[in-house]
Amino acid sequence: MTHRRTVRTLRGVCTACTAVLLVALTFVLGVTVSKDGFRADPAGLSWWYAAAWLLFALAAWSVFKVPARHRAALIVVGGIAVAATGLLAPPRTSTDAFRYAWDGRVQAAGISPYDYAPADREVARLRDPWLFPTDPAQCRKPERARVDGGCTRLNRPSVHTIYPPVAEAYYLLVDEISPGGARLKPLQIGGALFAVGTTLVLLRVLRRRGPDGTPGQVSRAALWAWCPAVPVEAVNNAHIDVLAVLLTLAGLGALTGGAGPAMSRLRAATAGVLIGAGVAVKMLPAVVLPAVLRRRPVTVLTSTAALIALSYLPYVLASHSSVFGYLGGYTEEEGYEDPSGQGRFALLRMVLPDSWGLPAALVGLLAVTAYVLRRGHPERPWSGALLLLGWAFLLLTPGYSWYALLLIGLVALDGRWEWLAVAGAGTCVYVVAKATGDFPMAKTAYAVAACAVLAGWAVRRRWRPGRQEAGRQEALPQARVTV
Repeated sequence: MTHRRTVRTLRGVCTACTAVLLVALTFVLGVTVSKDGFRADPAGLSWWYAAAWLLFALAAWSVFKVPARHRAALIVVGGIAVAATGLLAPPRTSTDAFRYAWDGRVQAAGISPYDYAPADREVARLRDPWLFPTDPAQCRKPERARVDGGCTRLNRPSVHTIYPPVAEAYYLLVDEISPGGARLKPLQIGGALFAVGTTLVLLRVLRRRGPDGTPGQVSRAALWAWCPAVPVEAVNNAHIDVLAVLLTLAGLGALTGGAGPAMSRLRAATAGVLIGAGVAVKMLPAVVLPAVLRRRPVTVLTSTAALIALSYLPYVLASHSSVFGYLGGYTEEEGYEDPSGQGRFALLRMVLPDSWGLPAALVGLLAVTAYVLRRGHPERPWSGALLLLGWAFLLLTPGYSWYALLLIGLVALDGRWEWLAVAGAGTCVYVVAKATGDFPMAKTAYAVAACAVLAGWAVRRRWRPGRQEAGRQEALPQARVTV
């Protein structure tokens, strides 16, 4: 009896410690979001980011010690609190949400968002003052672009939109249901709802893989729910990537479980539709497609392609210009054709000439794709998806931190937490680099991330081969019988 009481006391202490860490994390994130230091004080902002990531690591570790019956509730409540911190201020480190609002405004006027750039005279009548201020004091800010004697909060106002059709449909929906004067708050609220929805999807999929008390299962959802990148990028900056994450993870989850060929076919079609919708929100989820081809590949690919084609069709019929917008110009602008000035292919360029960066990255991605196609597990498509996306980040070294939201979601499904270092590298390149001047942040941050990933692989291979495989085999029967 005394032993049981001691165990209950220790579990209660673990729950209390995790709750305290979550309160501290929420406070630090609130200060981080409220602090407008991206341009004025990037060094100070970087320290707040570091504190948030440290508290996140401690909280995510401690939740594994929490009693199984408390974990899911604690993860959801903590995820709601963490996501809510992103609503405390307007977007701090990105202006993309202003473009979302503009695209919705244009569509509400019956004009295809792909036909005109914001600076074009044909849409001048749609320019709301809060998106296109004329106050000289507002226009003197460095992030403002000049437009027809005034300025705009939109980035790249002289180019057509780049966003795929499901994203554009979402912008239109938000514009239609938003009250007057709401500005960007509805987009931020949408980001918070998508972030919490992703947590619920993760919990559902992780529960299917094993009993709630199995270490390393349900607790992994905290790696998404409490990650500092979620309130900053998905909520405060309202990046549409979070909707793509929700749809893609739901698609990966739909691909597993079920019984019988008919159910398997239905799940494959559902997975293809959801992943296709994710691709039609943001192109990045297309990278994970090879990971889902181990089970009914024809059904998955057909439903994915059909959803993408059907989502583009109304815009193709309504548009006079290309529905791919600025996509080609964006890849050139970001240095994927000439990487020498933008930090792309940073790791490859440490050992190869600049001109070899793109070919070497393509060869590396093909090698990872072949490995996933050959060795990927049909009941764990997220494992292959994590390898594909993670290595794509290490080879291409993108400079925007919100791209890693999908990577974080895949880490939560798979459990290989060392890949979070890649997400941290993106934050360093985007935020911390502003405080370090000429320091080669892209090379350093992604090199550290690569070392963390390789170290994690070596440790797992050395110390946990039998245990890991046994856990997978134990989870498979449960996955087959649970609908």
